[in-house]
Formats: sequence, C-alpha cells, structure tokens
Amino acid sequence: MIPRYSRPDMVAIWSPESKFRIWYEIEAHACDAQAALGVIPKENAEAVWKAKDVAFDVARIDEIEAVTKHDVIAFLTHLAEIIGNDTARFVHQGMTSSDVLDTTFNIQLVRATDLLLAGVDRVLAALKTRAFEHKYTVRIGRSHGIHAEPTTMGLTFARFYAEMDRNRNRLEKARWEIATGAVSGAVGTFANIDPSVEEHVCAQLGLRAEPISTQVIPRDRHAMFFATLGVIGSSIENIATELRHMQRTEVLEAEEFFSPGQKGSSAMPHKRNPVLTENLTGLARLVRMSVMPALENVTLWHERDISHSSVERTIGPDTTITLDFALHRLAGVVEKLVIYPDNMLANMNKFRGLVMSQRVLLALTQAGVNREDAYRLVQRNAMKVWEQGADFKTELLADPEVTAALSPAEIEEKFDLGYHTKHVDTIFARVFSA
Repeated sequence: MIPRYSRPDMVAIWSPESKFRIWYEIEAHACDAQAALGVIPKENAEAVWKAKDVAFDVARIDEIEAVTKHDVIAFLTHLAEIIGNDTARFVHQGMTSSDVLDTTFNIQLVRATDLLLAGVDRVLAALKTRAFEHKYTVRIGRSHGIHAEPTTMGLTFARFYAEMDRNRNRLEKARWEIATGAVSGAVGTFANIDPSVEEHVCAQLGLRAEPISTQVIPRDRHAMFFATLGVIGSSIENIATELRHMQRTEVLEAEEFFSPGQKGSSAMPHKRNPVLTENLTGLARLVRMSVMPALENVTLWHERDISHSSVERTIGPDTTITLDFALHRLAGVVEKLVIYPDNMLANMNKFRGLVMSQRVLLALTQAGVNREDAYRLVQRNAMKVWEQGADFKTELLADPEVTAALSPAEIEEKFDLGYHTKHVDTIFARVFSA
C-alpha cells in the first residue's frame, strides 16, 4: 500500500524485519519444545536464542533467496550464519515451510486486528459523542432520496454507531477465527514432530493450535476474516456516502472541516469539496477487493498447494493497512464534522409542511374516513404543494372534506415536530445502554 494511505504502526507489522523476527521466534520456541522432548540437545536449543537481539539482514536473506529460490531456506541459511552451523543443524527439525509461513501470517493478522479494533473504537467514540450532541437536532429523513418524515441528526449518528458496534463484534470473532497456528510437518500428520511442539509454539505466541492442518492452515478461516473486513469497509462507505450527501450545496446540512489554507479546486477558488469522504468511498472498494480472492483461496489441491500464497502476500498487508487508515480518517471526519441545524430545519420546511402527510392520513382514518378516501384527500392537497408551491396546512384547512372530519385545532396539532422525537430516548437506550 502506498504511503499516502498508510499508518506507520500497521505498516510495521508487515515489514520484512517483523516477518523474519516472527519466523525466528517460531523456530526458537520449537527448538525449546524439541529439547524438552529430548529430540535435540538442550544446549543447542538455548544457543538458538543467541540471535534474540540480532537484527536480521534483509538484504542478505534476499541475496541467498536469489540463489535458493526459497524464502524460508534463505532465512534458515542466514540464521545459521548468525548462530553457527552446529547449532543450526537442529533448527526446523521435523517442520515444513508452511509451519512457519502460515503461523506467521496468522500472527500478523492478529496483530493487525488489534490495531483495527482500536480504529473501530475511535470511530465509535466519535459517533457516540456526535449522537448525544445532536440527539434532538431535527432533520428530514429521506427515502429514495426524497423527503420522507422528520428524524434527528442524533439518530443518524446512533444508527451508524450501532452498525459499527456490530462490526466490532464481527472483528473480535474474526480475530478469534484467525488466531491459530500449525507446526505439524509435511501433510500435517506430525510424523516427524510431536504435537506438543505445536502446542508449545502456539501458546508462546498467543495462538491456539489448529485442530487439523493439512500442512497448511485451512483457508476458510482467512475467507471469514477478509469477508469481515469487507463488511467493515462497506459500513465506512455507508457513513461516508451519507455525509457526502449532506455536504451537497443544495443540502448543506453538514460538511467536512475546511482547515485554514485548504484549497478545494485548482480552478474554482470557492469550492469546498467532500474530499475525505469521497476518498473513504474509494478506500472501501479496495478493502472489498480482497474478499473474492480470499474466498477463492479456500480451495487448494489435496493437502497443500501455493495458489493462495501470492494472493495473501498482497491482500494481507494491503487490506489491513487500507482499512486501518480508513477507520482513522473516518473518525477524524466525524470528530470535526461541521453541522448546520438551521439548514436542516430550512430543508425540512422547504415543501411547507408536506412531510406531515402520514399524520393527517392516520388522523382521518381514526376519525372514521376509510383509508382509500383518506389517502385521496391527503394526496390531493399534497400534490398542490409539489406542483403549485402551496402550503400543505393551508390547503388542508381549506378542504371541506378534510375539515368535515378534523377540526382546525386537530389539523394544527398534526404539524407538531415534537411528535416525531418522542421516542428518541427509547432508541438511544437501545443503542447505547450496553
């Protein structure tokens, strides 16, 4: 992933230095377990830890791999250069490359998930703060992009909070799903290595032992993991799209913070564009791009092939780095979002009370008018607002069929905005009580 959309902490997880450090720890812990079983000399296992504080030479490993055409062998050769051939001859006993590669990949994904959870938490905190700040800030709800009925800005933030809270729960489950390791040897039978070695290595590295690996860890785990990231990406886009709509000139109910010195257009100095939320929409596409390849990786030949390898070398870092960046960008947008309550009220009143049509419809039916006739009466007056710019309440008060069923006071009462916010506390309790 390009630096523009990367945060250093997440990038560090996927660096060659971090990867080789994990490879080393897997091998060293395996040596400890082998020594405990009497498979290798204890002093040799202890000698492997001489490299504990050594910075592995990435360029040297690449140089060796250019000859061996095998990354794990290149690493083991370099490790032997550090700890000595006599000690190194006991490293990797009974293991296969996938034991190192798959376990490392899952460790990286677990560490990446911890950063992603922190990003989700920041988004949740921002959404909750803005939800309570604008709990009763009335704005028009829209369906099909058309004015529907009043809601509040607080409820808008609350529904995004609930959605992201569900994503947090999904991400925790995805972390659990991916937190397994395998040190089971060729084709996963433990023929040349005792299962206790796997259990020791996994325990030392914060993983569970994979119940059954066929030389590789089953890729349905990874499919579930990346699918979860894809869902979170879609939720980010869902929020970003709503905020982009709010910033449209003819809406302008909210807008991204526009900092001093910021420029919106190289040609038009007046422009203040929703560049951050547009960027989030694009980043969400990149996150979702990993889902289908991860699903296709589930199918491997027999006990193992490497058709998944090139995919995961790409989507592992790219997807987690992108989503990490997107979560923190979204949190920043919400934290600094500029909100215009007066514009919200003006937009709601743009069609002169039209959005209260359902209340009038229900009142007529409760007054004894059958539903078909009630709908006809309300729609007849509503169309005058759409087509002639009339005032809805005024038209209702002038309609003898309406006033035959409802008194002027009853009609007036149907335009009370407070009616639409009376259950906001109930909804907030459902969303935020946990």
